[in-house]
Amino acid sequence: MTAEQLISFARGAPSLDIVDVDGLKAAAVRAFDADPAGITAYGTSVGYLPLREWIATKHGVSPDQVLVTNGSLQADAFLFDHLVSSGDAVVVERPTYDRTLLNLRQQAGEVHAVTVQPDGVDTAELRKLLESGIRPRLAHIIPNYQNPAGVTLSLDKRRELLDLAAEYDFIIFEDDPYADIRFRGERLPSMLSLDTGNRVVHASSFTKTVCPGVRVGYLIGPADLIADIAKKATNLYISPGMVAQAIVHQFCVSGDIDRSIETVRTALGERARLLAEALRTHLPEARFTEPDGGYFLWIELPTDVLAERIAPAAAERGVAVVKGTDFMLDGGRHALRLAFSAVTADRIEEGVRRLAEAVAAVRG
Repeated sequence: MTAEQLISFARGAPSLDIVDVDGLKAAAVRAFDADPAGITAYGTSVGYLPLREWIATKHGVSPDQVLVTNGSLQADAFLFDHLVSSGDAVVVERPTYDRTLLNLRQQAGEVHAVTVQPDGVDTAELRKLLESGIRPRLAHIIPNYQNPAGVTLSLDKRRELLDLAAEYDFIIFEDDPYADIRFRGERLPSMLSLDTGNRVVHASSFTKTVCPGVRVGYLIGPADLIADIAKKATNLYISPGMVAQAIVHQFCVSGDIDRSIETVRTALGERARLLAEALRTHLPEARFTEPDGGYFLWIELPTDVLAERIAPAAAERGVAVVKGTDFMLDGGRHALRLAFSAVTADRIEEGVRRLAEAVAAVRG
């Protein structure tokens, strides 16, 4: 099977056709013209200051609440390193982003997974966990178009989570890189915007709206927390990449970001629709919640179909998928995560047809 023939539902990255390469090239020229001294020097660990201000304005916070990082995964790592010590209880969603689990295990945190429902994390299950005496340092929540489940946390549950955080004294880590990639439905307020008690630390990224290669993400939280993490960042690398952050800043202030988001939204909305249609046709037994945005769709296969056998069988037929067990401490043995972001519309049905062949072969 040649590389040209591979259809990959494995990677949560946009295909090149929806990246605004020309806009980024122009933004790079403007960045060097506008601030050659600033972007070629060591910067500050809080990030490129004009971009920091732009992010603060977007979220309605003060700039001293913002830390701009090398991608949002580094924002996650900084926060976990700062808040989670060996043996500390941490709540995650079940399923959740595989690298979140990896990072928390490296911190030796005691991870408690709470089931994700079609309207987001099961807050009743979380309440029971808290009532049993578990006292988490933080709860990691991906509220919009969750990775990997594709679901969105309802407004009622956002409010309930904030109430639980106040009642049981924990931080909500709102990990929110997909919020702008909405195909349909109403935009819901972030928990950061609803928070009145400094309970929320919010992370996001330009990976999904500009491109992964810029590696620009950010963390928003109480100013004292951000200052403490910034000190650690200084010791780690002096400053993040000023060139990339200045390019993203120019891309944002010019309005190119809005056009880029619209391009990504439109393309991915079509891809999600085609993927759901193809699954209904070729894998009618697969259960899934069709996402309202984002990059991912999670499918549950019948109980006689093991994901660990499907993944290699699919690879033999030139289609890449990620097995559900990667996103859970336990379970997910019959589930797959399908990323539709990198597969162009003309290849989606063929990818699902190959996947269905793999399922038939494993069963047969």
